Amino acid sequence: MLFRPIEPKDNARLAQIIRSSIEEFHVPLQGTAHTDPTTDDLFTLFQKPGSAYWVAEESGEILGGCGVSPTSGLPDGCAELVRFFLTPASRGKGIGKQLMQQCFDTAQSLGYRQLYLETFAEMSAAVGMYEKMGFHYIPQALGNSGHYSCTIWMLKEL
Repeated sequence: MLFRPIEPKDNARLAQIIRSSIEEFHVPLQGTAHTDPTTDDLFTLFQKPGSAYWVAEESGEILGGCGVSPTSGLPDGCAELVRFFLTPASRGKGIGKQLMQQCFDTAQSLGYRQLYLETFAEMSAAVGMYEKMGFHYIPQALGNSGHYSCTIWMLKEL
């Protein structure tokens, strides 16, 4: 298993993984990463200072990814854990936990003290993993992600 920074060649496959995952869980398409135009060019999105995106790859196949972004409107010292999606065959094998830990380490190295995320109850396995990894529920959205359809908001102290 290889965890590496995103490259331009990863854009199409990651966009496909993200969109098919959102469709799989029958959550809204509007107001999510599904219709967010930046989903088609994650490489460029994650060139922004204070951001990073990690890709999980095995035998040349992209299994998914996860990033850290200084989303507009977040409190000082807080970044967002974003675009965390894996292929169905990759879930439940510890890959997500490793990707998330890579993002925690990266966020700390970038000077962040907190990570925020937005998700859906329908993605219950992911929500359970977030809880186990130290995220706690908060009552409302933080920042201006533009993903207004999300129904769960969580925060973690790093």
